[in-house]
Amino acid sequence: MTIRQMQITLRMAAVYNLLWGAFAVLFPTKSFEILGMEPPLYPQLWQCIGMIVGVYGIGYWLAAQNPLVHWPIVLVGFLGKIFGPLGFAMALLNKELPLVFGLHIIFNDLIWWIPFFLILYSMIPKKMVIQKINKLFSSMDENCKQ
Repeated sequence: MTIRQMQITLRMAAVYNLLWGAFAVLFPTKSFEILGMEPPLYPQLWQCIGMIVGVYGIGYWLAAQNPLVHWPIVLVGFLGKIFGPLGFAMALLNKELPLVFGLHIIFNDLIWWIPFFLILYSMIPKKMVIQKINKLFSSMDENCKQ
C-alpha cells in the first residue's frame, strides 16, 4: 500500500467516524429505531460511544498526515475494530443483541480490517520478514534431516 493510499484510507475512516459519531451523539435512539430495536434505556451510553468513535476520527485524520510515523494510532483503531466484533459476537451468543445490530459492526469495523491491516503490514521492515521466513525454512530443513 502506498503512502498516498494510506492517507486516503485514513481520511475516509476519519470522515466516516466523525459523521457516525456525531449522528450517535445527536440522535442516540435513531439507529435503534432504524434497525427496529428498542431504544437503549440509557441513551447517554450510546452518545458516549459516539463520542469515542468521533475521537477516533480525529486520530485517523491526524495519522493520515504521516502514516509511517503515526502508525500506533492505526494500531489502536485496528484493535478496536477487532474487539468490537468479538464483543458483538459474545452479546449475540448470549442473546443480548439481535443479529440486525451487526450492521453497525459491518460498517464500523469489518470493512476497515483489510485496509488497516495493510497499513500496519506496510510498517513491518521487509528485511525482517525475509529473515523470519528464512529462519523458519532452515529450521524445517534441519528437522527433515534428523
